[in-house]
Amino acid sequence: MNPYQNANLPISTRVEDLLSRMTLEEKIAQMHAGWLFLDENGDHKIRTDRFTGGCEEDAVKRMLAMGLGQITRPLGTRSVEPRQGVRALNRLQKFMVEDTRLGIPVLSHEECLSGLMARDATIFPSSLAYGATWNPELIKKVGAAIGAECLSVGARQGLAPVLDVARDARWGRTEECFGEDPYHTGLLATRYVQGLQGEERQVLATLKHYVGHSFSEGGRNHAPVHLGWRELNDDFMLPFEMAVKLGNAGSVMPAYHDIDNEPLHASRHLLTEVLRDEWGFDGLIVADYIGVSLLHSHHGVAASSAEAAALSFNAGLDVELPGDECATHLKEAMDSGLISMETIDEIVGRVLLEKMRLGLFEKPYTDEEAIALRTPAAVELAREVAEQAVTILDNNGVLPLSGSARIAVIGPTANDPLALLGDYAMPVHLINQDEVESTASVVTLLTGLQNACGEERVSFAQGCYIIEERGAGAPVFPGDITDNTDLDIASPLSTRLDLVEEAVAAAQAADIAVVCVGDLSGIFQTGTVGEGSDVDTLDLPGVQQTLLDAIVETGKPVVVVLTSGRPYNLGGQESRLAAQVMAFFGGEQAGNALANVLTGAVEPSGRLTLSIPRSAGASPYFYNHKFKSSGTPIARHFGSKYPFGHGLSYTQFEYSDLELGAQKVDINTGEVRLSVTVRNVGERPGFEVPQLYVRDKLASLVRPVKELKCFSRIQLDAGAAARVEFVIPVDMLNFTGSSGVRIVEPGEFELMVGASSGNIKLQTTVDVTGDVRTLECNWRMESHSKVTPL
Repeated sequence: MNPYQNANLPISTRVEDLLSRMTLEEKIAQMHAGWLFLDENGDHKIRTDRFTGGCEEDAVKRMLAMGLGQITRPLGTRSVEPRQGVRALNRLQKFMVEDTRLGIPVLSHEECLSGLMARDATIFPSSLAYGATWNPELIKKVGAAIGAECLSVGARQGLAPVLDVARDARWGRTEECFGEDPYHTGLLATRYVQGLQGEERQVLATLKHYVGHSFSEGGRNHAPVHLGWRELNDDFMLPFEMAVKLGNAGSVMPAYHDIDNEPLHASRHLLTEVLRDEWGFDGLIVADYIGVSLLHSHHGVAASSAEAAALSFNAGLDVELPGDECATHLKEAMDSGLISMETIDEIVGRVLLEKMRLGLFEKPYTDEEAIALRTPAAVELAREVAEQAVTILDNNGVLPLSGSARIAVIGPTANDPLALLGDYAMPVHLINQDEVESTASVVTLLTGLQNACGEERVSFAQGCYIIEERGAGAPVFPGDITDNTDLDIASPLSTRLDLVEEAVAAAQAADIAVVCVGDLSGIFQTGTVGEGSDVDTLDLPGVQQTLLDAIVETGKPVVVVLTSGRPYNLGGQESRLAAQVMAFFGGEQAGNALANVLTGAVEPSGRLTLSIPRSAGASPYFYNHKFKSSGTPIARHFGSKYPFGHGLSYTQFEYSDLELGAQKVDINTGEVRLSVTVRNVGERPGFEVPQLYVRDKLASLVRPVKELKCFSRIQLDAGAAARVEFVIPVDMLNFTGSSGVRIVEPGEFELMVGASSGNIKLQTTVDVTGDVRTLECNWRMESHSKVTPL
């Protein structure tokens, strides 16, 4: 036995021994992945398409002979029966361990944003739905459930969560975000990471997309981002910093875009100086798919694949994903003096260390008898998350639905399972490959209401379609055309109106019309939202507005249920609706969850984490804007009727008796303590989400009008009350100062407690005393709340 094979030796000793035995080619092999169609008989094929490029016939044998850093999505690249997929993965692993010179096992990664992206896995709600729960501990359970499914199929790295702070609803990947607030995003993402990885970091969570990806020009995917360091650090870096320092995240993925002309995959400042040197990150930095090659083919900062590889790996990258397009040119880069053996050894050492720490050398195989997907507990959890995410925006009293009302369920999303799933759910993701995956486990709203109310009370009318035939289409990428080419891409949206009349008749024959509208998620324009599916309007896609207008004109009470990946305007009909419900993408249990909330079997508790702009002209709009963001005079389109934190219950709450723990708080060690009484003054039990916002009244740099610093989620019976105490470390009053580091300044801070960012109930001020303070590395970045029943 060689020292590196001895699990009783320190990992550092094992890594050093293994490195000393490796050839340059074997080292380079650990610095990239292989995107293969695995075969349980060992007849593996390299995936080839327009996205990944082509390959030579014998490329697989040459690739595997040197070893391999990672295997890309063995169960998630195409629809594979789980046991068959695990057998194929084990066959690959057997070759790596037994038939290569050094026997280094491969690390398998999968997508897992809304559940493990593989056949038969539990499909959870989207990240926007996670955010709307305002329930960090519930999201930790989600992470744990997804992590367990990943482990059961041999995946030791999950490409989630997304920590991009939502800024522009036109951006297709808005659906993948937790919301528009940095602290809220950081807290929920940290809990997801803790759940996914487990206490021993058995699965590596991958923080993406580092960083600022969500604030691109016009909300267009991959477009440049224009941010100075201070705003980048305060608004976009914070969630990543929290997940690294509090969540011990195992991996980070840089984003595709450039900031101030520097591509993220080539930023040594962000990947090494900040992430590793300042924050102490000790995991793996993995490329976003083809992100390294884009330095050459799109960004134009590298003359060749060899230069692109050298740029990325010198900046701090550890592993190229999804394949080996650039990493295999590292010998050429080394011969040209573009990268050193010392740098390569550092990178490979980190890769080997992580594989040893994960225990892959001792337990490389996955037990195909222990695969556990879509367990009853996981499905129940998916339903609970979907229920807690349902957000009531408006309600004139029609909700909850009465027990005798005849209900007409109308609209293109009412009975379409795909309308309830995000872009990284397996059935949606495969559309881009023109493959069809079963959606039998997905409960639609029509089915949910029929189950809850009885089929005799619930009728259905399609009303219209969003996209009638879904397929991969023909997306155009930069470089395919010149800038001055007139680009005319035909819209896939349906224009049919022949089903509206039938829908109107259904509404007229019912007591209440539940109109279901929204999105069809899909990557690269296979849907109306999702990765690469960006828009220039916040009007409902297709002819859905025409359908809604016709139903409203019947005079029947109309409840709009919006299942979507971004907020939409409803053509001015908002004031004429009986109720408006935001349900995001609720996953496979969305129909049951929605039915439970609409009928009152479950009390609504969702709150928006994304303000709904008045129009696309208001984008980007977010609640924590600067004072002058509205323009002078105030632009008519500015603002939001439904701001961050908004959501209604079926009861009413009062806030009273605000009490400040101390008027003065020390700038070095102090905590801001504030308590209020929240009382349910209605006739039903209900949930409330008290939120505490802070405004720095005088600072050396411009600060937002308000910032969320703490929140709680409470359940109260009718007439019951509770005392809610918020505790905020003074460190959380920081911002990035003129010197580029986080500071806390003394002075007066306004404290605002309310039901949303736009519905402040009580406020006071606190004085922070002392001298300007620069924060240390491990500053206190999490607040706490305590609820005491009265």
